[in-house]
Amino acid sequence: MDEHLKKIITVTEEPMLEAERGKLPQHYAISFDRVNFGNQDKLAARELNLEIPENSILALVGGTGSGKATIASLIACCRGVDTGRIKIGGVDIRHIKQDKFYSLITNVFQDVDLVDDTIYNNIKIGKPDASEEEIIAAADKAQVLDFAWELPKGMYALIGNGGNKLSDSQKQRISIARALLKDTPIVLLDEATASPDLEDELYVQQVIQELVKLKTVVVIAHKLATIQQADQILVLKDGEMAELGTHSALLAKQGIYRSMWDIQQKSRGWKV
Repeated sequence: MDEHLKKIITVTEEPMLEAERGKLPQHYAISFDRVNFGNQDKLAARELNLEIPENSILALVGGTGSGKATIASLIACCRGVDTGRIKIGGVDIRHIKQDKFYSLITNVFQDVDLVDDTIYNNIKIGKPDASEEEIIAAADKAQVLDFAWELPKGMYALIGNGGNKLSDSQKQRISIARALLKDTPIVLLDEATASPDLEDELYVQQVIQELVKLKTVVVIAHKLATIQQADQILVLKDGEMAELGTHSALLAKQGIYRSMWDIQQKSRGWKV
């Protein structure tokens, strides 16, 4: 996960502001209304206006420090913006009760947060009161069963501290199974498909597709080839919206996105 995103998510001194009567969104579109966030020297988000329709995928792309992680973190942890508003379903997120807010959103990041326990119990974290049938179904959808049944204790195999007995893609599948079990209407995804093993990478891509079905999704994208079907691609530069459109529209524009695409395509061609 981006280090800047880690720092923002772990900040606790500014708790969510709750209205006296918490409001509930009736749908799960996300909107940014003239959002500014950062410090006087450098704004990480600058006068950002953005609409993310319900059940659509927005991909965030841009260089280091462009604002990708900031946008995701502002949605994820309800850190107060300096000015402007972020809304879910037309409701200012500061006015959504905290327990309800966290039931709306699932985060899936590159650094998988696993505990020294069994595969089964790590998935169950997503929904502590889930039945065994629900947990096995989520594991199946995330292709966890493909490797779990090969272990001596199957789903009840211990995975070690931080999952150190598993491969990166196996840990990622457990994380996605947990997210599938939680089944929230909004998913924030720090694209985690990089792997030296192409087969592992394809596995993760497949289970991510299962995760984001019928969800409002915001993905921090690193590999542009994985977001060609996104409904919107937002290109960020210095905290501002530089370009916005579909993959084909942005390629035709011959701007920043096209340059990034060409560089990545050339890099792929150099690999043996």
